[in-house]
Amino acid sequence: MNNAIITIFKKEIARFFGDKRTAFSTILLPGIMIFVMYSFMGDALSSQFSVDKDKKPSGYVQNLPEEESLQEMLKAGFDLKNISSEKELEKAKEDITNKESDLCVVFPENFAKDIQIDRSSTDFVPEVQIFYNSSETSSSSAFQAMTAVLDEFESLLANRFDINRQANDVSYDLASDEDSAASIFSSMLPMLLLMFLFSGVISIAPESIAGEKERGTIATLLVTPAKRGQIALGKILALSFIALLSGTSSAIGTIASMPKLAGGEADSLNGAVYSVADYLLLALVILSTVLVMVTAISLISAFSKSIKEAQTYCSPLVMVAALVGITAMFGSGASTNSVHYVIPLYNSVQSMVQVFSFEVSTTTMLLTVFSNILYFLIGAFGLTKMFQSEHIIFSK
Repeated sequence: MNNAIITIFKKEIARFFGDKRTAFSTILLPGIMIFVMYSFMGDALSSQFSVDKDKKPSGYVQNLPEEESLQEMLKAGFDLKNISSEKELEKAKEDITNKESDLCVVFPENFAKDIQIDRSSTDFVPEVQIFYNSSETSSSSAFQAMTAVLDEFESLLANRFDINRQANDVSYDLASDEDSAASIFSSMLPMLLLMFLFSGVISIAPESIAGEKERGTIATLLVTPAKRGQIALGKILALSFIALLSGTSSAIGTIASMPKLAGGEADSLNGAVYSVADYLLLALVILSTVLVMVTAISLISAFSKSIKEAQTYCSPLVMVAALVGITAMFGSGASTNSVHYVIPLYNSVQSMVQVFSFEVSTTTMLLTVFSNILYFLIGAFGLTKMFQSEHIIFSK
């Protein structure tokens, strides 16, 4: 690397770390705040979605067979109320949807006789229907417990019936889409993380370039033997290094808090855990996103006359970032369109959604990282051109 670029790089690094408060608030504080906030969210989710183990699941049962062994198994683990009519069944479903009841089990009318039929001699298999609400932890747990009980009973009968046979016209999960805890979990974090990253970058970039112009020291810097393009590269490399430290802090804070967040969602996410590959891909996305942010704000700072003006011009960019982050809350999971993973910021949000919702696609994740690096290189080239313009650098 050219000596002039290294000199500018060292000067910017020394100036930044010379202010300990700025260094702390830019590098360490984001990671600490993310860890504390996300851990708090995990504890809150854990308390909200925990199940009282001493309480029996409650619900309804229709056409309960007179099999003594089955009745004893159900009585031991559930508090079920018998219903007989279709009207009562619809009311039971409403109670489950409204989270006033855990589940409703519907047996066929001739269940006791049907299960005695030799399965090998007929295609008919009786079906037990279980209606539940996956957005309510107690209901989801009750469904799993009921399924386990019926599976145990079925094993005693050599597989004589089915549970919730797949059918296009019947939905057994009575939860509404907006109540899905896993969806809330995977959609909130990208927006919060994006805003933390932006706040870290905005605190350093305007000071380095617009601040030099405001204080008049940019003219002194430009009369040195270093070429203007070298000065621009030295500055953007230094800003990128500092921003990467801030991004690393944010990534560490996010990764450190993810087990607690996953623990709070354990029931909704079926006990799934994040892998090492998930952590690495998330870190790559965060770091590449920081490069895009620092490039955009550096270009704005080079165009601005003062720090205040640069911050004013950055305000719409922050609003755009917030709106892009909010898009994670719409739709069901991450986008499957590869084109979306080359759109700056939006690609990062969708990639984060992939990680948080356990739907990682390595191809689209790497597409996000490489496209972000490409935007960084294009922005760095644009900044060198701006430094070579007298009108831009010495504008008053």
